[in-house]
Amino acid sequence: MAKDPRLERAGVAGYNKPKRTPSHPTKSHVVVAKDGDQVKLIRFGQQGVVGDRQPTARQASFKARHAKNIAKGKMSAAYWADKVKW
Repeated sequence: MAKDPRLERAGVAGYNKPKRTPSHPTKSHVVVAKDGDQVKLIRFGQQGVVGDRQPTARQASFKARHAKNIAKGKMSAAYWADKVKW
């Protein structure tokens, strides 16, 4: 089976495997998200901004502000930003 051209174009190892994009002008990460038969290239995260790994007010604010989008699952940029950066 041939490799999906979206995987090669994004430079990721496989579906649902995020990767940093240090040379992208605005977005810090990329992932080719796959949920069932649906496949989507998602760029997420602001370049140069680091999330908080320990519970902080800043982290809680991000999660509260984006809760609806995070709940949409793998096909949303907020889900991946929450998982990878926060």
